[in-house]
Amino acid sequence: YMMLVLLMHQQGPSVTLSCTVSGFSMGSNWMHWIHQKPEKGLEWIGQIDGGTGTIFAQSLQGQFTITNSKNQLYLNVKRLKTEDSAVYYCARDTVTK
Repeated sequence: YMMLVLLMHQQGPSVTLSCTVSGFSMGSNWMHWIHQKPEKGLEWIGQIDGGTGTIFAQSLQGQFTITNSKNQLYLNVKRLKTEDSAVYYCARDTVTK
């Protein structure tokens, strides 16, 4: 499962992206956020387990938070900068817990 979100960049405090999932429970799956900046490769941001445990790429630590609720996955981008302009993807892990 994958969903594409395009973030139009603006300077500002923060923005929250959301991804709606269907056909499976997030409670038994790791969910990931990935982004791709213009003319760059894919970059893994972080993941959340079926509960509230999160892991982030070391280079992006403190720039994002990931949360979930029912069938919604959220990515909060803190302190928006023009460099945050990218295509953002949410994806389900291929291995279940």
